Amino acid sequence: MTNTSELAKHFPDEVVTHSHVRYLAGDIALITLDNGHDHTRPNTFGPGGLAELEAAIDEIQARSPAVRAIAITGKPFIFAVGADLSGVGALSSRDEALAIARSGHHVFAKLKNTSIPTFAFVNNGATMGGGLEVALHCDYRTLSSGAAAISFPECFLGLVPGWGGTQLLPHLIGADKAVKVIIENALNQNKMLRATEAFELGIADVMFEPADFLERSLGWAAGVLRGDIVVERPEIDRGQAWDDALARGKAVVDGRVHGAAPAPYRALDLLKLAKTASFEEGTAAEDEALADLIGTDELRAGLYSFDLVQKRAKRPVGAPDRSLARPVTKVGIVGAGLMASQLALLFARRLLVPVVMTDIDQARVDKGVSYVHSEIDKLLAKKRVSPDTANRLKALVTGSLTKDAFADADFVIEAVFEEISVKKQVFAEVEAVVPAETVLATNTSSLSITEMASELKHPERVVGFHFFNPVAVLPLLEIVRAAKTDDATLATAFAVGKQLKKSSVLVADAPAFVVNRVLTRFMGEIMKAVDEGTPIEVADRATEPLGLPMSPMLLMQLVGPAIALHVSETLHGAFPARFHVSSNLKKLVEAGKSSFYTWETGTQQVDPAVAALLEVGDTVLTEDAVRDRALGAVADEIRIMLDEKVVAQAQDIDLCLILGAGWPFHLGGITPALDRLGVSEKVTGRRFLAPGVASMP
Repeated sequence: MTNTSELAKHFPDEVVTHSHVRYLAGDIALITLDNGHDHTRPNTFGPGGLAELEAAIDEIQARSPAVRAIAITGKPFIFAVGADLSGVGALSSRDEALAIARSGHHVFAKLKNTSIPTFAFVNNGATMGGGLEVALHCDYRTLSSGAAAISFPECFLGLVPGWGGTQLLPHLIGADKAVKVIIENALNQNKMLRATEAFELGIADVMFEPADFLERSLGWAAGVLRGDIVVERPEIDRGQAWDDALARGKAVVDGRVHGAAPAPYRALDLLKLAKTASFEEGTAAEDEALADLIGTDELRAGLYSFDLVQKRAKRPVGAPDRSLARPVTKVGIVGAGLMASQLALLFARRLLVPVVMTDIDQARVDKGVSYVHSEIDKLLAKKRVSPDTANRLKALVTGSLTKDAFADADFVIEAVFEEISVKKQVFAEVEAVVPAETVLATNTSSLSITEMASELKHPERVVGFHFFNPVAVLPLLEIVRAAKTDDATLATAFAVGKQLKKSSVLVADAPAFVVNRVLTRFMGEIMKAVDEGTPIEVADRATEPLGLPMSPMLLMQLVGPAIALHVSETLHGAFPARFHVSSNLKKLVEAGKSSFYTWETGTQQVDPAVAALLEVGDTVLTEDAVRDRALGAVADEIRIMLDEKVVAQAQDIDLCLILGAGWPFHLGGITPALDRLGVSEKVTGRRFLAPGVASMP
């Protein structure tokens, strides 16, 4: 047994994953991982869980007569999601971090080194991090087609797969595929593999349906033991292809974090080592990497982000009692443009209720409905939905030229032009035909919802329901309470948000709410530097040391210069002293340009046609000066937002930026980064978070 007592003191809240052993006919010992909770609490490996797994393996190996095979599986609906991270932040020394790394390797290696054939039966639900690593230590793997979340999230959090993942995976599926799973997917907002994808990559040897997964896995294992089934795996190219994969991985990491986060670079080093090192040498290097990374601010920020996404996002602060929510059996959408059509698809897929779109002419209505149907056809082609489901979804989405179609709708959302008079007119027309309790929601990105509802008979049923583009991808939903929004309306909005599988944050009715307000202040300082004379390339490079997902100018291109200009003008109108409206951004919009850059030569460069439009001053700032000014402005704005109670706490602003703007986990959102850099205290006189939260004390 490993000595885990010293480590256990740092994990006082560990929910121990037990390792239950059954001896089955055919002399197979089956270990079932089960922490005693339902599927909402996944299996994890802390010191207690590792000790139990080791004891189970030791018991099996000592059995006489010897078993023919060892198999490991998870409780119903889950395999395992890896290390228990609850105590990692409390580890007080590098030696303790090294000990937790070595303990995982010590236990898992018993599965790899035993002379008894080992099998992992990866059942439904999630298999992540150390859960995937324990499966990789086995000789063979079966996979349930119901497994829906397979990943190595470590680089996303600020760690590396440190219990054998970087050494085992590339030798199983090849270096390039390993780079995809360990680095590329992790840095792509922790992208998960579905079962079919994992199987096609070669992570599992065979895949079975969920209904009789365990029985078929046992039968398959028996066939392997008898020699009736021979598992053949492709030969792995350990030559130039391995080096090419690492070079591609380096380009991905540089493009994502620009050197600002150490974890993915350490993962690349470990993958490089795996090409030539023995397994023992490679896992020793993993131990050292984990020991180094566990003490970093990036990991603490990553764990802070993880806690926000996994806990705070699921229990929104300030949300009314769920019992107040009213049922939604039909949805109306005013508008049939791209955003409205994306919303129609989302509501139909998640709520499975009729959705009707309206617009000003038949051509627009038809285009919106056709878009939804074509997207459903794409899902069908990718086998994401069955033919029956596709037909059912198409039947749910219809169009109408009149708002009378909303007469029996319980929830109507508008997605029309961002002009307050237009939206007020739309709501007046809708109110005339819907019941008094129908929720009226607006997807406005910056306008006052209180003003939008001011002339209605029932302003209490109006609520902000602000999505982020692309609607299907970004998980944030800003739910905005206007001055007269009542609790029943708000509770219904939160219930619908949950059904849509969005993470909802309660926001006060303040200009541009949270994400757009912070980003617009940030972008305003960048554009102000350009207007004053700083070259576009210099201003754009200023944020690279932060490791943001994209540069300011590319973000503006994604959002759309016209939208960025509109939001900046709205906020300038509300707070003229703080929000800059760029004259050069106006010129870009007036010229019909979508970006300051062009890629016509094959490389990114400032568009000469745009450069000719610009009128700039003669003040040239350095990258550091631009970054300092932008971050100072953001710190100032966040302090004002908190004082104004736009959200309950700084954590809500961080959650919004992580989920709505792709702000990196390794920054912990924005406020931990501002604290860590000393900007918070310099600008506002105090930190946003307590010392030790998301950074070293």
